[in-house]
Amino acid sequence: MARKLRASAAGVAEHIIQRGNNRLVVFCNEDDMKAYVTWLKQYAKKYKVSVHAWVLMTNHVHLLCTPSTATGISQMMQSLGRMYVLYFNRQYHRSGTLWEGRYKSCLVQQETYLLELYRYIELNPVRAGMVNDPADYSWSSYQCNALGKKTDLLTPHPLFLALGMDEKRRMLSYRSLFQYHVEGKLLEDIRQASNKGLALGNEHFIADIEAITGKRLREAQRGRPLGWRKAPRK
Repeated sequence: MARKLRASAAGVAEHIIQRGNNRLVVFCNEDDMKAYVTWLKQYAKKYKVSVHAWVLMTNHVHLLCTPSTATGISQMMQSLGRMYVLYFNRQYHRSGTLWEGRYKSCLVQQETYLLELYRYIELNPVRAGMVNDPADYSWSSYQCNALGKKTDLLTPHPLFLALGMDEKRRMLSYRSLFQYHVEGKLLEDIRQASNKGLALGNEHFIADIEAITGKRLREAQRGRPLGWRKAPRK
């Protein structure tokens, strides 16, 4: 069966997930994470991809990015993945694949879901039981977005900048978003769209993105098509 073509559009944010093969560890220590971030910075700049949020877990990565071209994220992830596998295999005297096939991604309607994706990504270590507060996890963008830690990896999204007139008020508003966990239908919708390569948004957004990309980005309806009728026996 042919692989489903991944959709991407210039100027439209994407949630990206890259997992270790069979959920195995891809980061053994902080040196590995530093190496990954180094190449992420390099290729995000090279392919003109703005990175808004991220988290590096032991066996997977989440990113929230906006590309300047339809091919930018694909080029960035291919180059990043290739360089990191070479590094990891040399470092740990191994060979073969590291990643679980191709990365997964979904296009995100910014007005409804973008800030929810910020929260979903940066709360990952909390959901995993690694920390009680996202501020206690160093390998996510929370310390940058919520606490003002400086990094040249981060490009704030316009919706993030609209949270406040200055940095102090912006960070205060942003931290207030984390009073509640991402759960229920919202959590289910994010996971389904990301894992199945769908668009995360309302019907109008999905229709627009399908028209731009020429790809189906909604869940296919199960069962027989509407109006189907069984042919009579002869």
